[in-house]
Amino acid sequence: MSSNAPRQPVRDLRFFLTVPHACSYLEGREATTLFLDPQESPGPGVYDALALLGFRRSGRHLYRPHCDACNACISVRIPVAEFSPGRTQRKLIHRNADLTLHVRPALFDAEHYALYAHYVRTRHADGDMYPPSHEQYRTFLTLDQAYARLLEFRLDGRLLAVSAFDQLEHGLSAIYTFFDPAPEMDRRSLGTFAVLSLIQRALDEGLPHVYLGYWIRECRKMNYKQSFQPLEMLDGRHWRRMIAL
Repeated sequence: MSSNAPRQPVRDLRFFLTVPHACSYLEGREATTLFLDPQESPGPGVYDALALLGFRRSGRHLYRPHCDACNACISVRIPVAEFSPGRTQRKLIHRNADLTLHVRPALFDAEHYALYAHYVRTRHADGDMYPPSHEQYRTFLTLDQAYARLLEFRLDGRLLAVSAFDQLEHGLSAIYTFFDPAPEMDRRSLGTFAVLSLIQRALDEGLPHVYLGYWIRECRKMNYKQSFQPLEMLDGRHWRRMIAL
């Protein structure tokens, strides 16, 4: 997406709200989601502008939470130039130094899907992604756009993990990571290593941020995001430093 191309004003776009539905993160709560009209074809820079306002991508949809009675979902990002890995993170970088990383377009790949299906069946059999299917995977993680990428992690040719991310003008947006759930892989902490790898990629490309999606204080599954410091949070329309807990 060229920064010199004409930009489509965000105010001219159409958005829709979903009906209230069960919250995926907080039990007993209802959620409402604001979506960019799927019929829209946003021009250059629109995705970048919406990301700065807390929007995320799932498949071809751009969305953000829009709940009347709850503001628990907080957009967070890492200012990569200020990030310094902690002791545990440095150990993970060393422990995974034998992996080969390769970036590919976000297109369907049977090998990727097999790993994804195994991961979901093993780690998320009680979640809303179960049972996995080809259609679900395609809808969620594939997109034929230049900014949509998949980062592969391999050990001697064996696929261990795939991290879906988007390349924006002001950073990388982490979409989703799935990995080999075998117990012997636990010591590699491949989910954390994927974020560390995106941080390094952003540094190498001169991009200022890695976006980690939403953080919810009451959701233990999101605690790992606080291990990446410093962290910035979206407060209304402004990003400010988040105080480490």
